[in-house]
Amino acid sequence: MEPNYQPFTTLGLILIVSGLLLVLLPFLARFLPSLDHVPWLLIWVYKRNGFYFVTSPLLIILSLLSLIAQMYARR
Repeated sequence: MEPNYQPFTTLGLILIVSGLLLVLLPFLARFLPSLDHVPWLLIWVYKRNGFYFVTSPLLIILSLLSLIAQMYARR
């Protein structure tokens, strides 16, 4: 593999692992009701009528900053 692509490979692996964690978070939220003490910036849980939505606002912010940085780096 060429060295120019190594940062993209690393970033891709990080995004894949964080995506898997985000997919697993709703399942973990059902079994761990003590997520209330976790800061909302790390994990945000929405529960209503058996529907669980779990996300990480910090991960969303970092992803948006990464996308913006890549867009400006291409100019």
